Amino acid sequence: MNRASAPARWAAACALAASALTAAAVPAQADEQPRKQYPVGGVAEGVSNFLLSPNAVSGVNDWNCKPDAKHPNPVVLVHGTGVNLGANWVKMGPTLANEGHCVYAFNYGMSSPFNFGGRVGGLTDIAKSAETMSAFVDKVLAATGAKKVDVLGHSQGGMMPNYYMKRLGGAQKVDRLVALAPTNHGTTLSGLVNLGKALGVLGIVNGAFDHLNLQGLKDQQEGSDFQKALWADGDTVPGVRYTVIATKYDLIASPYSNGFLKGDNVRNIVVQDQCPKNPVGHVGLFTDGPTTQNVVNALGADKPDFKPKCEDYGLPL
Repeated sequence: MNRASAPARWAAACALAASALTAAAVPAQADEQPRKQYPVGGVAEGVSNFLLSPNAVSGVNDWNCKPDAKHPNPVVLVHGTGVNLGANWVKMGPTLANEGHCVYAFNYGMSSPFNFGGRVGGLTDIAKSAETMSAFVDKVLAATGAKKVDVLGHSQGGMMPNYYMKRLGGAQKVDRLVALAPTNHGTTLSGLVNLGKALGVLGIVNGAFDHLNLQGLKDQQEGSDFQKALWADGDTVPGVRYTVIATKYDLIASPYSNGFLKGDNVRNIVVQDQCPKNPVGHVGLFTDGPTTQNVVNALGADKPDFKPKCEDYGLPL
């Protein structure tokens, strides 16, 4: 009986060996852990971060992150005037990290004593702020080994990168620029700039800005010398893909249409064209649901016919 069962025992042994080899291969697959998921914040977290965490936000500035084939470009976030990276990117920073991007952000344009302990940025000369961005992008590229970055900016943070690309050689290092309510072509601040001109006091105000090292406020005015020089040679540079996301209810970067760009590879989006009931204002874009979805698309699949879900609207401010 033992001789008769030898083939059966041999077959069983082979099956057991094959099973062991298969089992040995499983841990290699199990080692491929899913990317860490970060908590996504909202308005409350933004206020808290403004005060308590101006230099850090969940999912951002992991210097060990390595881009993958699906997301080859690190994303650099550029905050707006009067805020910091911790507050501005409380929602979009971790959202993009959770999507698989390596995400980085920096603070810039701090002017003492008006920065309130490093919390209020975007105040100083925009050309100097662009130099800060240039050094930071180089640091990101060196750390990640990537050839280019994608850029996401809000307000001044959507406009200032244009100076970096057009005047500091950044065009060779940027693949996509996504700008939320950028102060491209300047702002009238809901007519205050025009009123200042009409009353003959704008020069006095701008002189005070220069004296107090708040040139970033002057540079963003419609018709400023900075704006005229920045756009004198056109809106875009070859090789960069642009997305501008604006809201009709913008009282800060006004008129909102000033933010739009003309040129190749440009997509201008008005969130109310997608979601007519969306009341979001200039500031509120930082946590607005449709805006966040548009950002994920622009930095991901980049579908030209993308339509966001009309939900989770931002503040009407």
